[in-house]
Amino acid sequence: MSATAKAPSEAELKTILGPALVVWTGILSAMGEMFVPLELQWRPSKAVFGRMCLVQHKKRTLLYLTPDQGKVWIAIVLGERAYHLAMSSSIPAAIKKMFAEAKAYAEGRGIRYSVASLNSVPVITKLAEIKTTPK
Repeated sequence: MSATAKAPSEAELKTILGPALVVWTGILSAMGEMFVPLELQWRPSKAVFGRMCLVQHKKRTLLYLTPDQGKVWIAIVLGERAYHLAMSSSIPAAIKKMFAEAKAYAEGRGIRYSVASLNSVPVITKLAEIKTTPK
């Protein structure tokens, strides 16, 4: 099992994220409204902050969030079925392009990109919704 890391304090997050703290809290708030219970699990990371947050629902990782200087990095992996649903959805073409160019692994296709605005929250929640669409 992977190592866990200590959750950062609100002050630590505010220091690293600065104005992007509203993006961080906006993502977690929106995810919390869609998925109950929502669990945050912190893991060590090679990123500047040294930790990343796994956003989980019922032990399933929905997405990964990594705080950075003035922005939030998001990573999400979609299985093959969810990938095809995403490609036929209304998500932005730039996100579809990242998924199309991502290498397909047994666990799916993963992308990672930075988010610096609340405008991205609906896209992130849509991706999580697609990922958890029942068969």
